[in-house]
Amino acid sequence: MEAIVAVYNDWGIGSDGTQPIVVPEDRKRFAELTRGATLIVGSKTLLDFPGSAPLKGRRNIVMTRQEHEIEGAEIVHTPEEAAALCADSERVFVVGGATVYMAMFPYVDRIYVTKIDATPRSDAYFPNLDSLPDWKLVSSEPLVSGGLQCEFCVYEKD
Repeated sequence: MEAIVAVYNDWGIGSDGTQPIVVPEDRKRFAELTRGATLIVGSKTLLDFPGSAPLKGRRNIVMTRQEHEIEGAEIVHTPEEAAALCADSERVFVVGGATVYMAMFPYVDRIYVTKIDATPRSDAYFPNLDSLPDWKLVSSEPLVSGGLQCEFCVYEKD
């Protein structure tokens, strides 16, 4: 299982349910990597998707505490349910938010990180992979977007 996330200098990932700074190249990378895959997403993050709806061209699994149906998505309530439901999927991405990332973290062995050289106010954070001994940086590609220094990174679990 993989995850994909954009982080700021302090490993913040968002504020009030959205990304304070959006990098168009990061959105393009997200679309390319996740097209045709299974996504595991939280209900609050789903609200930040275009139209507040599941993404087209992907299988959407929504992890939520609530009991409701979402057209175009499958609902689960636990990480175990999510993992079981996508066990037959060729490619699975955890796409947020912070609660879902943390719940699914034990299942993930590769993480695509876009590092954005800025520190806007965040109220949600991703674990600092650079400080975790069982994660290693396996590739890094710098880019500049709108004057912002960024870096596409891939981490893998040892």
